[in-house]
Amino acid sequence: MTSSVNFNVIGTIDSPYKEKFAIPRQPGIVTAAQGQLHLTGLANNEELVRGLEQFSHIWLLFVFHGTQSQGWKPLVRPPRLGGNKKLGVLATRSTFRPNPIGMSVVKLDRIEHCTVNSDNRNSTEDKTSQVILHISELDLLDGTPIIDIKPYLPYADIVENAHGGYAQNQPSNNITVEFSPLSLKTLADNITHYPTLQSLIEQVLIQDPRPAYKHHKSDDKVYGMSLYNFNIKWQMTDLTTLQVITIEDAKHV
Repeated sequence: MTSSVNFNVIGTIDSPYKEKFAIPRQPGIVTAAQGQLHLTGLANNEELVRGLEQFSHIWLLFVFHGTQSQGWKPLVRPPRLGGNKKLGVLATRSTFRPNPIGMSVVKLDRIEHCTVNSDNRNSTEDKTSQVILHISELDLLDGTPIIDIKPYLPYADIVENAHGGYAQNQPSNNITVEFSPLSLKTLADNITHYPTLQSLIEQVLIQDPRPAYKHHKSDDKVYGMSLYNFNIKWQMTDLTTLQVITIEDAKHV
């Protein structure tokens, strides 16, 4: 037996989530989240994905590159338990693991085979082929390295009568999301290029991305998050209502 194993990165995620804060804690919860998986290196070969279009969903095995450098501990505080109780890291889906490997089920919308400039310039020469998997319902940080892809098999991957321990059911925060007039104007101005942006913001904020110990408590802090190229500021107005204050296009600030 060997004490370590090396993996090759086979692709990289292009995601609306530009920072760890506000990423949903599980895939499939935020259906408006859309992204792309660009295959790289030797895996950037259309033969590798032949037949994959038959499947509506796929498993992605990936590296928690955003938290990898912070190491890990044997005990963690799951947000699902309010951050007040410690459990063994292997009894949770914490990103701080002995090996920073995660897995997600995402929706496979389509597979694209295109030609791009290999030097990333506008040259008409040095063209190269690129395989891109268009995916949605993802919960992955932008730039996430992918180490494997597997088709999702409903007959095998759905386990009836399974017990989910302390996380048997999806949490319900009963939060209402409101938009200020200024933020609605920004959404309207960008609806052509970002038609699902409002739905994405709503679905992300309904999950209440604040630290677990602040849930169901008065909180007048103004929070910020990044989705696509937008910096979004929001604030709780009462225990169950939050307002999106501003949406700024970072490219034009």
